[in-house]
This record gives sequence, C-alpha cells and structure tokens, in this order.
Amino acid sequence: MNRIDKNRPDPAWIEDLRRRFPCEREIDRVLTRKLHRRSGPAYSPIAINTLVQGIDALLRKNSVTDFRISDPRWLSGGASKIQMAFALEWDAPDVGRTSTDLVLRMEPPESIVETSRLREFQIIKAFTGRIPVPPTYWVDPDGECLPHPAIVYGFAQGVTKPSNATSGVSGLATNLGPTLRPLLGPQFVEHLAAIHCFDWRSADIDAFDKPTHPTQTVEWQLNWWERLWNEDANEDVPLMRLAMAWMRSNMPAVDHVSMIHGDYRTGNFLFTEEDNRISAWLDWELAHLGDRHEDLAYATNVACGHLAEDGKTFLISGLMSEAEFYAAYERSSGLSVDARRLAFYRIFNAYKAVVITLATGYRIARNAKTHQDILIAWLMGVSGPLLEQLRDALDRAINAPDDPV
Repeated sequence: MNRIDKNRPDPAWIEDLRRRFPCEREIDRVLTRKLHRRSGPAYSPIAINTLVQGIDALLRKNSVTDFRISDPRWLSGGASKIQMAFALEWDAPDVGRTSTDLVLRMEPPESIVETSRLREFQIIKAFTGRIPVPPTYWVDPDGECLPHPAIVYGFAQGVTKPSNATSGVSGLATNLGPTLRPLLGPQFVEHLAAIHCFDWRSADIDAFDKPTHPTQTVEWQLNWWERLWNEDANEDVPLMRLAMAWMRSNMPAVDHVSMIHGDYRTGNFLFTEEDNRISAWLDWELAHLGDRHEDLAYATNVACGHLAEDGKTFLISGLMSEAEFYAAYERSSGLSVDARRLAFYRIFNAYKAVVITLATGYRIARNAKTHQDILIAWLMGVSGPLLEQLRDALDRAINAPDDPV
C-alpha cells in the first residue's frame, strides 16, 4: 500500500477525502484549499505595511474612497489568527467623516482551526442588534487583497477578565470572582439562549448549508472533524476510531436546529468594567447549525471552569453551578436540556479537541505554517489529558448508559 505524504498531498487523495467525508460546501472549499496549498511556503513574518496595503486594496475594492489608515499595531492573544488593530479616517455610511477603530483578523498559511472568514463575517452580521457582537465591515474570503483570507471588524471595548483575575491559556478557567459572577452569569445564559433561538432561516447566511433531515447537521460535523483527523494526524489512535464509530452509531436527531457558537465560554466575551455588561462575543469562526447541546456541553466542560471558594462546587465557565446553568437556560430559551444529548456532545467536543491539538496542531507546527508555533507546540502536550477525557466520556456512554452525565 502506498504511504500518503500528508505534507504534500496529491490531488487523488484529496478527492478521495472529499468523497468519503462530505461536508457543507464552504467547509469543503476551505479544507480543500488548505490541502492544495499545503506544500507551499511556510509562515514567514509579514510586514505590517504589507497588511496596510492589503487593507487599502480591500477598501477600494468595496468602493470606499477618501480614507486614511493610521496607527497600525499588532494584537496579541489567541492561537488561531493573525490580528492587527488600526484606525480608519473615512466617510462612514449614515455617520459622515469620522475615525473608526478597526481590527484585521487574518489567517496564517495554516491555522490550528481552519475555518471560513466568509462564514464568520456573515454570522457576526446576522447577530448584530440581537446580542453584543463587534460591528463587521469587510471580508476578503479568498485572500485576493491580503496575503491570506481576512475579515475587518470594529474594535470592541472591554476586557476578558478583571485585572486581578487569573486564567489559563486562551482565557480558559478564568476566575472572575464572587462579585462579578452574579452580574455576568445571567447575561451569559441569556445570550446563549438568544443564539439558540435565533431565526437562522430568514438570515443572510448563504455560506451555511441548510439541513434537510434531522441528523444531517450531526453528520456534517462528524464528517468535518473525521476528515481533519485523516488530513492531519501523524499516527493512528485506536480510541479516536472507536469514538467516531460510536458517534456514528448513536447520532441523536436534532429536535430544534440552532445556530451554534462552537466556542462559547468565559474568555471569549468582553465586558466593560464600569457597568459589568458583556460588550461583545468574539471567536465565531466555528459557528454552524446544529444541536444546542453541543454549546451546552462545551460551556460546562471542566477545562472552561473551576471550583468555587468552598473547594467543592464546580462553576461552569467560572460563573455558576451546572444545575443553576441548565435551569436558567431552560427558563430563558424555552428549550429543554437532555442528559443523553449532553453525553453525546461531551464525546464529540473531546474528539474535536484532540483533532485540534494532536492532529492539526502537530501538522501545522511540523510544517512551520503558523505564527504561534510555541503555543501550538504547548497545546499538543494537552492532547494526553484530552484523550483521557474522551476515554472517560466514551466509557460512561458505553458502560453506564443510564448514568450519562
């Protein structure tokens, strides 16, 4: 049998992956593009002036004239995208001459989560006025103007944690403290309920395929992440094959198709300290249509929370107990929370996390495709505990199905 060179994939192998793991059209486009470009150059630092020139071209392509770009500066944070802040003096629609603080969010040659800037652009626009999100302006979905696909959105005011708080890598396990919890917690729940109850059928989101049967969104997700495992993993892990086989045999029908954020947790929202209001939800790149229990299982993951001061009560996303969270969510959304569905999506979320760290993280670090090589190499080391989390969740589902949580 011929060995596949995943660092220089040939077109026949790419087409075979597409056939075996059918995804939504835009996801297929993004993943296929990634593989066709994989044998190309590694990441090299991009001059900030190059990005300014790319923004200039993007603005002109969108018929923006008489503008001035100033104060370009790098933004830190996150393991996925290259980000640069800048100011734009321009004639803003319905505003007139003004200066607007903006952020460019652009992919590296390969990202630890390879996603669509077009989908991200559309979904943030769709939620404008419904929950706090940054204003979105322009998108370069194919990297025609900039070195790589990119989105430009407004600079949102706020912080991810108070100055005296602690958090882990990428904002995980942020400790907000007992004073902030009762202020931010209700907003956290209300915004999630609004996302899940959003009328996506009437929204302008044509980069998202619409499901035609009750398990199609689940199938799309399983195909997406198993395809990534096959594209990027360097070694076989039998547990991953077992987990995927179990999930495909136990796909729950979706009773209410919701928009799923995909990374809903403390650390991915900003709040303004003067009034303790959530000012913006960030990191929409994994948004998709699916089952609300995926977000619920993710928000309650042990990696996203911590124990309260009593040393006993686990606070989901550092905000409230799990029971309080589910009860508040049901009241706010009018949707039920089902323990068996939560169990399924705990397995699914753990599988995704292993794909991101052990497969894609390895592949992009090995090929020097990212600006965050040190952080990505560190995240690869987390794959061991994530595999144990997957094993434990799968063991419970198989051997204790009547006690799924």
